[in-house]
Amino acid sequence: MDKKNALRAGAVAAGTTLMMLLMSSPALAVIRDDGDDPGPGLSVAQTVGLYVALPIVLFLVIAGLVMVLDKSDRPKKKQA
Repeated sequence: MDKKNALRAGAVAAGTTLMMLLMSSPALAVIRDDGDDPGPGLSVAQTVGLYVALPIVLFLVIAGLVMVLDKSDRPKKKQA
């Protein structure tokens, strides 16, 4: 029964992804709109910093704050 549910979930996910790809229209990006004023592009270093390094740093900061500010009552280890 689990294989049947997994197959059904995979089919739904694949179908949803396929429909989203078919419905998106990247060709419309070629036509410039009125008032469209794109800025300069990002360099490779800026792109990697923005989309790779920054999320990793934010994750580490949030995880560190959670660990430092954790006030749950943990049982202390007994010394032998």
